Amino acid sequence: MAHLTPWLRRITTALGASALLASIAFIAPAHAADQTVRVGFQKAGLLAVLKAQGSLEKKLAPLGYKVEWKEFPAGPQLLEALNANGIDFGYTGAPPAVFAQAAKTDFVYVGAEPGGKSNEALFVLESSPFRTVGDLKGKRIALQKGSSSNYLLVQLLKKNGLSFADIQPIYLPPADARAAFESGKVDAWVVWDPYYALAQQSLKVRTVADYEGVPSPFNFYEATRRFAEGHPKAVNAILEQLRTSGLWVTKHPTETASILAPSLGLSVPIVETWLKRVPYGVTPVTAEVAATQQRVADLFHEQKLIPTPVVVSQNVWQANFSLAAKD
Repeated sequence: MAHLTPWLRRITTALGASALLASIAFIAPAHAADQTVRVGFQKAGLLAVLKAQGSLEKKLAPLGYKVEWKEFPAGPQLLEALNANGIDFGYTGAPPAVFAQAAKTDFVYVGAEPGGKSNEALFVLESSPFRTVGDLKGKRIALQKGSSSNYLLVQLLKKNGLSFADIQPIYLPPADARAAFESGKVDAWVVWDPYYALAQQSLKVRTVADYEGVPSPFNFYEATRRFAEGHPKAVNAILEQLRTSGLWVTKHPTETASILAPSLGLSVPIVETWLKRVPYGVTPVTAEVAATQQRVADLFHEQKLIPTPVVVSQNVWQANFSLAAKD
């Protein structure tokens, strides 16, 4: 840890060293060409659809840009790469961006997408005696620290009169969390699709709670401030393609699943399950959207999960978003 950069030292406080050190393997040196857009994506998300379709390359080519894709296991690792200039643009849930702001990452929110209600959940093995959130007091719960699941768990605990001090959080990336869950090393797991959908279809699990009854935050498209300010036409073109593809996915989930499944190494039914559980529709980061993200940040600070308060509006892209007047 002695050789970590100041940014890594700051965010290690918020996220934990193990997840971040694991993410370093995903970071590559910045591309030498100014006209290459480096896009970070996860298995779940509309960017994965754009990659599989090749639609973003077609959208950006007339503007003189090529696309370089980099996959990440979760949002915290993606934003670490963005901070290290390993990518220019990416997509995460609300919480990773809050942790990144707390660590002084110089990024901007450029677009938002509504969160789902049933595409993320806290669940146990079917054989488990635990049936409610209250039953999990003092128990081991696996999650990716700094992720959207972190926020879901905070809300579920608070709703049931508990806090993080009342459980044993086991911070693991999704692949490791699944192994721990299957082997019984943890009592419950909270995670998003497609990992949740995969667990539902390949394991005998029982859902304890999801976002029903608790506020569901927005997800966000982020860019480095330098890229957004230097390449606003490229940013808007990406957002326009996300809007177009999002509308198509909503109308054609089965066809999308067939296109996407091979590139993700998942079965078509699993991909179709999570596609049907997620609302797609890229919107500008309005004052109202920023206010919902501020509530996420305030809750994390209240729960002492980030060391200092953050002001979300300081990281909202101020350029005109060409989709603002549409739909």
